[in-house]
Amino acid sequence: MALPAVDPADPRAPSEEDWARMSDDERRAWVAALPSSVPLELHPPEGDRHSKAKDGPVSALQEFFRRIGKKIYVSKELATYYPGEAMFCPDVLAVRDVAPGPREKWVVSHEGKGLDFVLEVHVSGDRTKDFETNVKRYARLGIPEYFAFDRGKMRLAGWRLPEPNARAYVPIVPQAGRFASAILELDLALEEDRVRFYFGTAPLAEAEELIKRLERAVDEVTERAQNEAARAQNEAARAQLEAERADELERRLAAALAELEKLRSR
Repeated sequence: MALPAVDPADPRAPSEEDWARMSDDERRAWVAALPSSVPLELHPPEGDRHSKAKDGPVSALQEFFRRIGKKIYVSKELATYYPGEAMFCPDVLAVRDVAPGPREKWVVSHEGKGLDFVLEVHVSGDRTKDFETNVKRYARLGIPEYFAFDRGKMRLAGWRLPEPNARAYVPIVPQAGRFASAILELDLALEEDRVRFYFGTAPLAEAEELIKRLERAVDEVTERAQNEAARAQNEAARAQLEAERADELERRLAAALAELEKLRSR
């Protein structure tokens, strides 16, 4: 079948019916044709606070799942295509049972499954999109869990599908300030000005925190090495001084013996 041109102002993946009729080559061509970036007028940058609110959770989740060996793909602002739907770019997304690896886009028909977890971050402007529109849309798309973080009001909300075939969310009720994610098997909570993930009572470290820990560890090792080098240098200096003293004593002893021998031979 002929491949229709992708509308750059409204790129969409083929419908399930069209995808089913395509050959493998046609499918690959479709995936390659779908853009991986969004025009600035459709998705303008939102500044450092928005970036930091996404980068922290993504780095923490990626490192945690890597360390425990769990196959969960985690990314941010990835162009996502559901069959026949308008493309969208979640701030943070996760998909279970998928090997981590670099991707330029997520095409549901090509990957074989949709998103399992989405976190959207709101910094400024109309809150309707994240706290109302997306609640309905993501449920209709069958995304099992959706969380929204209002950075300005320091508000976190979560929703989940009560069963796999449901297409309407129910709110996730926090317990002691924490929201349980069944998908990630972690808790989410507000901490200072960010969303923090917890495994039991332990917070997941973000990239900046890991870097600071490594820097502290490097500083400690460097300081210990410098102290050891200084101690070794001092010990070497003491040993040299003692050797010189021993040589001096031997010299004096030899001189005294020589003088004694002279006196005896008179």
